[in-house]
Amino acid sequence: MNHRIFIAINLPEDTKKRLTEYQDKWPELPIRWTKKENIHITLIFLGYLSNGELLEVIETAKEAASRNPVFSINLNKICYGPPKKMPPRMVWVEGEKSKELGKLQSDLENSLLSSSIKGLEKENRPYSPHITLGRIKTWEWRQLEIEERPEVNEEIFPPAGGLTFEVNSIEVMESQLKRGGPEYTILESCPLSS
Repeated sequence: MNHRIFIAINLPEDTKKRLTEYQDKWPELPIRWTKKENIHITLIFLGYLSNGELLEVIETAKEAASRNPVFSINLNKICYGPPKKMPPRMVWVEGEKSKELGKLQSDLENSLLSSSIKGLEKENRPYSPHITLGRIKTWEWRQLEIEERPEVNEEIFPPAGGLTFEVNSIEVMESQLKRGGPEYTILESCPLSS
């Protein structure tokens, strides 16, 4: 049986709750909002894998996680994404650039590329971490007059200068495409080194 797999950083409940509160700010936006339980940062999307490949991915992710220390991420902006794309494809959350996050993603990608899993290719574009808050309904977006399109460019302000959380683990996740949207299941949690 094949599994649709990605590796992600899951966010603490309180951070997810704060982010979903922003979804109410743009009621006129033609968008399918991400459910609170599905909010995450994708490190690598692997696509469909066999049971054997999945076991190798889990082992590789555990090893990569154990080589990388716990670190923090500060989320500070909500905007349309990807940058300069018109019409935009989504509303997403951006954070401050993080050396630790870049190193973790690169280590994970290189480890998976040197594994025996077939069909993996190095991303051509640089890794750009973001959190998808919602996906724009393109056809409906195009029906809006330009002045009806809401400006989505929101700084995330304190309580603590943005929204900061600690990353203690990465998760190997399975995505099942369902009628009401994707359903994600954590298959393995891989702790970072403390």
